[in-house]
Amino acid sequence: MPIFVASEQEFIEVAKRAIECRVKKLEKKGIAKVKARTKRYLYTYKVQLQELNALLEKLKGVCKNIVEV
Repeated sequence: MPIFVASEQEFIEVAKRAIECRVKKLEKKGIAKVKARTKRYLYTYKVQLQELNALLEKLKGVCKNIVEV
């Protein structure tokens, strides 16, 4: 079971130690799920599509490998 993260700042802290970050866009619902895979857990964070680009800019310097699914 993935662990849901409620705040953006907390997700960025988790992404610092992530092996890979994945982005899945759900166009019909108007959200995107951003997932961070660490050695032990998978963390998820939901964000509105309008705010996704700002979050990805913050993650580029933090997460080593960003994959869009």
